[in-house]
Amino acid sequence: MGRAEYEEGELTCPRCGSKEVEQTWSAFYAITSNKSAGERMPKEDAMHFEHFSFGTIRIDDSTYDNDVIIDRGKIRERKKKPSKKFRDDFGHTPLSIAEDIPWKCRQLVIGTGAYGRLPIMKEVKRKAKRHKVKLRTLPTTQAIRILEENPENTNAILHVTC
Repeated sequence: MGRAEYEEGELTCPRCGSKEVEQTWSAFYAITSNKSAGERMPKEDAMHFEHFSFGTIRIDDSTYDNDVIIDRGKIRERKKKPSKKFRDDFGHTPLSIAEDIPWKCRQLVIGTGAYGRLPIMKEVKRKAKRHKVKLRTLPTTQAIRILEENPENTNAILHVTC
C-alpha cells in the first residue's frame, strides 16, 4: 500500500477490515495494527531492533552476544572462523569472502561495530560489485537505522563489539 492511499484514509486492517488503524514501519516489513483492538500482525511478519549496545543486540525479543547475519529476514550468528587467518594482518578478525556472506540481495548493510572498527577486506567490496550488490558499511547503530528505513531487498552483517 502506498503512502498516498494511507494519507487518503483508505488503509484498512488486513485481519478485520477496520479503518481504525495505525501504520508503523519496522525493519523488513510494514506493520499495520488495529488501534481499537490493539492487534498487530504476527511476530514472524516483522523484524524489530529493540536494543544495541557494545557487545549485545536485541532483535525480536532475542538477545545476541555475537555478530549476526540477517539473510532475507532470517537471523543467524556470524561464523567468523574462516576469516581468523587474516587477524594478524588487521589486528582484528576482518570480514572476508571466506565467510558465508548473504549475497542474495540488492543491498548489503555491514554494521562495523559500536566504534566502526570491523575491517572489511577489499575482496568483499570487489565481490559486491560483481554481484551488483550495493554495499553500505557504517557503524552498527547507523546500519540499524538504514535497515529500518530501507529494508526491501536488504541483507546485513552486524558486528556487535568494537
